[in-house]
Amino acid sequence: MRVLLIAANTEKINIVPLPLGLHYVAAATQDSGHDVLMLDLMTHDDFRLTISETIKSFRPDVIGISIRNIDDQVMHGARFLLDDVKSVIQACRSESTAPIVLGGAGYSIFPQAVLAYLDADMGIQGEGEAVFPQLLERLERHADPAGLPGLYLKDRGLQGERSFIRGLGELPASGVHRFLSAYDRDLWMPFQTRRGCPMNCSYCSTAAIEGRTIRKRSPAAVVEELKNCVTAGFRQFYFVDNTFNLPQSYAKEICRLIIDEGIPIDWRCIFYPGHTDEDLIKLMAEAGCREVSLGFESGCERILANMNKRFTPEEVRKTSLMLARQGIRQMGFLMLGGPGETRESVCESLAFADSLPLDTMKVSQGIRIYPYTALAKIAVDEGRIRPDDQLLAPTFYMVREIEDWLAQTVKVRMAERPNWMG
Repeated sequence: MRVLLIAANTEKINIVPLPLGLHYVAAATQDSGHDVLMLDLMTHDDFRLTISETIKSFRPDVIGISIRNIDDQVMHGARFLLDDVKSVIQACRSESTAPIVLGGAGYSIFPQAVLAYLDADMGIQGEGEAVFPQLLERLERHADPAGLPGLYLKDRGLQGERSFIRGLGELPASGVHRFLSAYDRDLWMPFQTRRGCPMNCSYCSTAAIEGRTIRKRSPAAVVEELKNCVTAGFRQFYFVDNTFNLPQSYAKEICRLIIDEGIPIDWRCIFYPGHTDEDLIKLMAEAGCREVSLGFESGCERILANMNKRFTPEEVRKTSLMLARQGIRQMGFLMLGGPGETRESVCESLAFADSLPLDTMKVSQGIRIYPYTALAKIAVDEGRIRPDDQLLAPTFYMVREIEDWLAQTVKVRMAERPNWMG
């Protein structure tokens, strides 16, 4: 079958994101014997013209559309991004009768709601590398796709309980770099070594996207793919693992292999502020780590407990100082206004952030509420949202009593600190 895969995201939040997941789906689809064409709308100014020309020339039998972001996660003046995706689907419909299949991280959080809102034909919640080729096989022989794990059909709902790829060694080894000819080699290449996160933070949507169990690729496979990407011309990588340093032994092994193989790369990662030691951070620096995202979210121990964080402010401080000693840049994150927040806890968090050797600081006001999280349950119990609220429209938790004061306080703080941002 001729399969057109479209990365619908055009948002550049912090960095220009390449569609990593869709590259893996494309590689798995190609490995299953199909003719695959990838189209990343981030690289095109006029998406309607691009889609029209692509469909006319390629004549796809199936169109897959990856949805990365639902909104920009900014409480004041939040931008809802699905209407742009709806325009993409309309452009496809105007040129083709091929069935449209949705997927991606954003879709996986709200599978039924997004499918209905966008009026697509079907969608896959979770890892499409396994299910999408199975779906294509059913469509090719005109068979009923009922029963496929994580598959949602328009007006028929979920067809089979979703499943996760147990061994990430099953992923296409060359999935990342096989479809990269359209990209600037100076971009930060997203790279993933493991999926899933067991930390269960109260607000986090990762469980809906990747599950709660950490599933790892072999360090040898990780390094082999890094080499392939370097051969393709990339030198800067962003490890998108939710917690690069968990498990710590695995992170150390990857760093040692990068060092031993002499792979000439610079990279950044998401770093869990607890459960680390200086040996790992030294290895990271030697292996090319230049920057980490340090999501400590609060400097108040009580609020950290409310978020179900498994570290203390003192552990954050020790981690930050170790990173600074190794010359690794740090971008800190605060999430203010969640359950139990007070003026005193906000001031404590702001002072704590000020005391750390951070290079940049991002401050969020209000916390986006996602389905099936502890934060959503709290919001229901407090009457902030309905039990049946799908939460597709941007919805935030904010302690109302401090909302105006918090906005003014953060505004003043950022004006005095040019390296702080909202």
